[in-house]
Amino acid sequence: QVQLVESGGGLVQAGGSLRLSCAASGSTDSIVRLGWYRQAPGKQRELVAAIGNGGSTNYGDSVKGRFTISRDTAKNTVYLQMNSLKPEDTAVYTCNAQIFYRLSRNYWGQGTQVTVSS
Repeated sequence: QVQLVESGGGLVQAGGSLRLSCAASGSTDSIVRLGWYRQAPGKQRELVAAIGNGGSTNYGDSVKGRFTISRDTAKNTVYLQMNSLKPEDTAVYTCNAQIFYRLSRNYWGQGTQVTVSS
């Protein structure tokens, strides 16, 4: 089992920055990928950014050049640095961990609200 706890969400003005953190605990040695997803009201959940244990990263098209994902393996923590925030970035951001230990599994955090005002 993996537990994920997010922090860092809040209210920020357009053009500002926020840094989200997600601390993983439990069977962290089996994590092969960590990522951030978001969901706005009335919309489907979408990938924001993800990072594999080898360091490869993926970003959603709408955040490329503005957001950066990083991972501190020693602390079992993944970060999402969000710069140049736009009102359309407003959503609940949720941390995701993908596990492979004889089978593939996904774990999710509780989510943290990010609101960008204009």
